[in-house]
Amino acid sequence: MPVLNNDLSDFACTILHGKEPSSRIDVSYSNYSVTTAIEIYRNNYRGNLHDTLAGAYPVMEQLVGKEFFRLLTRRFIEQHFSHSGNLHHYGAELAAFVATFEPVQELAYLPDVTALEWACHCAYFADDATTLDIDKLAQVPPEQYPNLILHIHPACHLVRSCYPIAAIWHAHQPGASGDFHIDLDSGSSNALVSRKNDVVLVNELTEADAAWLQSIQAGTQLGGATATTLELYTDFNLQAALLKLVEQDVLTNFNLGAAS
Repeated sequence: MPVLNNDLSDFACTILHGKEPSSRIDVSYSNYSVTTAIEIYRNNYRGNLHDTLAGAYPVMEQLVGKEFFRLLTRRFIEQHFSHSGNLHHYGAELAAFVATFEPVQELAYLPDVTALEWACHCAYFADDATTLDIDKLAQVPPEQYPNLILHIHPACHLVRSCYPIAAIWHAHQPGASGDFHIDLDSGSSNALVSRKNDVVLVNELTEADAAWLQSIQAGTQLGGATATTLELYTDFNLQAALLKLVEQDVLTNFNLGAAS
């Protein structure tokens, strides 16, 4: 087994890093050279990772075009190897890569759109969770409401940007109107990613709702999160915020924390 492991490790280094193949590799091919054979494996490896990224980032591919997307992903693949047998885990670093990739620096919104797409990708593959039991919640005495700790669905992600990334994302979805005239100076975006009935949703939140949700996600009790939000945003409507989250299956469960 150690010999086999070493052979596989050497072969992987040859594919990933372009190192000379191990002397233990059989080079007696009748139809082509070992160099050609290695390049076939390498191209298959790159092609699989490219297809994986194209599946996770369809909006980015539309924004930059298929040919440029292939160039971008090739540069990314050269620097970021797959470390998991599950290709759904591959591509998490792409937003950070795009932020420093010189040819797209003029597309200042692109890293945030990329982050939103990864959040959507993660939401689709996130674990299932039961939705909030409203009848159980109704049994909590009103005086204990401030002590509630609300649990958020594992598919839920909040992506904040100074660009209208939610509008950009929606404009590039199947069946969209095809109107790509989005004012990049129209203001910030608080994109809430969630999943309902196995469909990934992207909805805009107000600044107040986003601040409150972030506090809830951090484990803050309902009373504390609401009080802090109201200090910053006097027009915050707790009931409306809760109804939106329940409708989108964002809330899953709750427990009671210690009285403050």
